[in-house]
Amino acid sequence: MLEKGKIGSRQLTILVILYTVGDSILVIPSIVASEAKQNGWVSGILSVAIAPLLVVFLYDALRKCYPDLTLVEYSQKILGKWLGIAISLLFISYFFISTATYLREIGDFMTSQIMPDTPIQVIMFLFMSIVLMSARLGLEPLARSAEILFPFVVILLSSLIILLLPEIKFQNLQPVWEGGLKPVIRGSIPFIVFPFIESVAVLMILPFMSQKDRIRKSLFVGQLLAGSVLIIITMLAILVLGVDLTAKEIYPSYKLAQKINIANFLTRLEAILAIIWFITIFFRFSLFFYVTVLGLAQTLKLQDYRPLVFPFGMILLVFTLIMAPNTVYYSSFILDIWPFYAMTFGFLLPLLLLTIAKVHKK
Repeated sequence: MLEKGKIGSRQLTILVILYTVGDSILVIPSIVASEAKQNGWVSGILSVAIAPLLVVFLYDALRKCYPDLTLVEYSQKILGKWLGIAISLLFISYFFISTATYLREIGDFMTSQIMPDTPIQVIMFLFMSIVLMSARLGLEPLARSAEILFPFVVILLSSLIILLLPEIKFQNLQPVWEGGLKPVIRGSIPFIVFPFIESVAVLMILPFMSQKDRIRKSLFVGQLLAGSVLIIITMLAILVLGVDLTAKEIYPSYKLAQKINIANFLTRLEAILAIIWFITIFFRFSLFFYVTVLGLAQTLKLQDYRPLVFPFGMILLVFTLIMAPNTVYYSSFILDIWPFYAMTFGFLLPLLLLTIAKVHKK
């Protein structure tokens, strides 16, 4: 086995919370509000009521067919060697492109909101360096660091929510149910896809769980808590900023944090939100990069994935810089194309693998 580390059920739950919140905490309110308007929070509740159950039961049923193998390994068991390798490479390409989108988001956010005079290449290189170090250390240190940083995320997030309470305007939720159910359903689609369906990467790390009987509970609790956080942030964005500004802003959550004003003394505490986002997207980015190199090493039958870390990191850095010529093009790709791409790899292909595996076992 290429990865010798083990993670516990608590560590898995925390990892799931952090990578599910991931980049979504910054962008989900805008995407959902543009579709569901002031009922975006209803889209969130609908999504969290459906997606964790759907995703967790699918992934848990699939991993139970081959509990000691990763997604890449049992794809070849289920589909045969050559077709299995082809599907494995498709999954790896999905993980790779996903990782590139996270790196691009980091660069775009930093250069547009925090460090506009710093070249995007420098920011990407620095963040990539940290992720390369994390990948070389392996899964267990990543899970332990998540366990250490999680309390800080909880404290910062709780502080942010409490400090925003005086800024709430309940009239921003009116009129309720304007436009009926259709906009709410449209708004729930990105809420399902971006945080939850992209969790397919977890199928690459479940064999390394030390308590396999608790996997389903850890996944479900993690996704449910992460979804609740995203619902709260979406509702706060609408309540404080209003639906028009929430839908117009690329990073409404960051704008939200700028609204904090306590007696004209505590103001512009957007650093709180930025720190939360840096932590959560780091774990999402690191996990996806880790499963990319691990999956490729398993497909190529290598004894160790670590020799792939640095060259793949450099390839990823170059690919990220050329994948989209500008932010507008990138945003269009993410909103119009990515949901279908993610749904294919995060739901349809795993469902197909599960169906074929069940037929084989009969």
